Amino acid sequence: MEISNQKMVKIHYTLKDVEGNQLDSSVGGEPLEYMHGIGSLIPGLEQELTGKNPGDKFHSEIEPAMGYGEYDEKLVAEVPRSQFDANFPIEVGQQFQADTATGPMIVKVTKVTEDKITVDGNHELAGKKLCFDVEVVDVREPTEEELEPFVGGGCGGGCGSCGGGCDSCGGGCGGCGE
Repeated sequence: MEISNQKMVKIHYTLKDVEGNQLDSSVGGEPLEYMHGIGSLIPGLEQELTGKNPGDKFHSEIEPAMGYGEYDEKLVAEVPRSQFDANFPIEVGQQFQADTATGPMIVKVTKVTEDKITVDGNHELAGKKLCFDVEVVDVREPTEEELEPFVGGGCGGGCGSCGGGCDSCGGGCGGCGE
């Protein structure tokens, strides 16, 4: 079966940087399983996998724009130490969720001084070309259970959540005592 949207796919992969340093790998462990076409993988790798079949092996070099994006200096910020709990030790390498103007973001502490903490919201692989060696292990149809979060099944809420009570959605909203 060929890889296409809404297929369950298992792959083994090894990820290296352009210098050949291994960054991640599933080889020797469980293959990565994902549903194709829903954005679970970086766009460049998902694009490369489309049309492949079990047993296919390939090498792909993904540019930053199709990987984790270009490195964005605007995602680096110096924050006054006073904005952190004085009893909470801050160290380089720590990650935490920060509230930003565009919503929550995971940031990593990159520098700590007495009065400032520098945080970086870029993914650690942003701005890097990614080199993948991939083997397609399996491609199959998803089970109904695997499809459920992605396919509408009634209103998606409690009784009346579709705006007209249970009769307006045929009783499929899940909150009508069915």
